Amino acid sequence: MQAALAAMAAHTLMLSTYSSPTLFSQIQSPNSHPLPHSSFHGLSVKLPLKSQFQSMSLAAAHKPLTVVAATKKAVAVLKGNSSVEGVVTLSQEDDGPTTVNVRITGLTPGPHGFHLHEYGDTTNGCISTGPHFNPKNLTHGAPEDEIRHAGDLGNIVANADGVAEATIVDNQIPLTGPNAVIGRALVVHELVDDLGKGGHELSLSTGNAGGRLACGVVGLTPV
Repeated sequence: MQAALAAMAAHTLMLSTYSSPTLFSQIQSPNSHPLPHSSFHGLSVKLPLKSQFQSMSLAAAHKPLTVVAATKKAVAVLKGNSSVEGVVTLSQEDDGPTTVNVRITGLTPGPHGFHLHEYGDTTNGCISTGPHFNPKNLTHGAPEDEIRHAGDLGNIVANADGVAEATIVDNQIPLTGPNAVIGRALVVHELVDDLGKGGHELSLSTGNAGGRLACGVVGLTPV
């Protein structure tokens, strides 16, 4: 029995020795050779799983984002106190010009001023849409003029049946950005727009285009 207990004690001592380097070094005999030591003096740290994901997220955040360009579309339904009415659609590819397709009925034959006005407010009819959209604070002009309102879209021409159909391509009426036309109003006028060159007192503000026959607020539509 004593021999068995001694064997168990020796076995326990050996296990303790391998699990504790400090204890093992303390019980080495003076003539024994020291254990070899590693020459590595650095520090190895294993990050927790959450920290690894945070590091991956930070790395991804520094990668440049690729913006996929898309077509944008909008529409305005024009109505007023007269029989004049119509639908205008707007579309823009990427950051290019905006294409405006106009169809308005009930007009008297001939040219009529057609403008984008600053406000999409029709609480008092078309008069509450305010002045022409003019973010650069310039005088009225033709669509091709350098000095013009952004909302100066020139004239549309009604045929003998009173129908005006036109396609306008313009760089100053984007559908997105600080000068976006969304929420503003398109207005068709009673008279021809003199494009700022008529010499009338209203030429450089409204083109002397007369009253507002119909208007509609520009709103985004599905592509």
